[in-house]
Amino acid sequence: MRYPITRSPNYDFKGQSYADTFPNLHRYPATMPPQIGIAILQEFGIHQGTMLDPYCGSGSSFIAGLMCGLKHFAGYDLNPLAVLITRAKYTWLDKRDIAQARQMLKQRVRTYLAHPPANLADIRLHNANYWFAGDVLAALQIIYHALRELPDEAIQTLFLVPFSEILRACSYTRSSEFKLYRLAPKDIASFNVDPVYSYFQKLDWVIAAYESYYLPYLQDIQLQLKLETFRTSKAKYDVVLTSPPYGDSQTTVAYGQFSVFINEWLGISHARQIDKLLMGGKKADELYQDGVLVSPIARIASMSFQRALQVSAFYKDLATSINEVARAITPGGFAIYLVGNRTVKGVQLPTDQFIAEQFERHGFKHCVTYERALSNKVMPNRNSPSNQIGITAPTMSKEYLVVCQKDTADD
Repeated sequence: MRYPITRSPNYDFKGQSYADTFPNLHRYPATMPPQIGIAILQEFGIHQGTMLDPYCGSGSSFIAGLMCGLKHFAGYDLNPLAVLITRAKYTWLDKRDIAQARQMLKQRVRTYLAHPPANLADIRLHNANYWFAGDVLAALQIIYHALRELPDEAIQTLFLVPFSEILRACSYTRSSEFKLYRLAPKDIASFNVDPVYSYFQKLDWVIAAYESYYLPYLQDIQLQLKLETFRTSKAKYDVVLTSPPYGDSQTTVAYGQFSVFINEWLGISHARQIDKLLMGGKKADELYQDGVLVSPIARIASMSFQRALQVSAFYKDLATSINEVARAITPGGFAIYLVGNRTVKGVQLPTDQFIAEQFERHGFKHCVTYERALSNKVMPNRNSPSNQIGITAPTMSKEYLVVCQKDTADD
């Protein structure tokens, strides 16, 4: 069965960016523009209830929920940076406490630059001197030490967001990539950055954005946020709004590589293994041979069996995840997935059809699939599917908004 697709320019939001609704406090790969979530929730009249995002990333879906009147949210992700950003966005803080903490931090950084404390923690970055100049590392170490001395953990979380941003900005990493690629030697020779100035400039921007755009909505919300894979529990959700990965992180969007510096700095022991822990991170033992994917995976296997196993691993994990999500949605509730149909070995994979198919197997009906032009999602213009430097391919130009509704009968 092929599920119908409706081309909808209303969901293109051409010429608009993420920041036209809410500024994102931290750059993050493949973020869903909140305008899409707001529009689809309004179209289906969803203005109350509990929202789940099982792959919450930096929390874009929750902005849409807030703007449509929802107050109860649950988010899951395996990337510590994603959880950090989301927690910073949606935790209520007093403006006076923020101002006092900022002043305290600035004074301590100034003091520690002149007289470094004896108890500075060791830098836990792998191959740190390959990615950072020595004086830059020393300044970052002092900023982090002073930041960790702030008495309020929630304020520390907010202040860690700009610290994470400048880690990449102050490194020898190519800023145009989500994956870790070092600058060319000639660019390193001319590279000059002031971490302290960069940090406080970014901190002031983050504070202003948080206070102006997020804080007014946070007084009465409830957010359950977990650094783990979503598994069905006793909790039930009225709507799932999410944008899952397009494919395994090792060959599509490298969430783990993008986040590795801050995750290592925070002491996450598996920081360099995160991409392997996400969907499709472990290679399958056999091809996925079910439903709409049988033919495209067979075509990929005819060219590269190993590549077909990688693709199979992702869809096997996605099917397992949808099974968990479907069981957690209340009767009459909605599953709304924004997805892209990636191409592997010249074969386009019908992820939109796969998602509709999977939900219908779990007692849902397919309501609609909208096709939108992908012009404003935070994605690179080209990616490196082979993981070989210099070998790139254009990223996709369309996305699909799949809406399914659970049968109103009791489970």
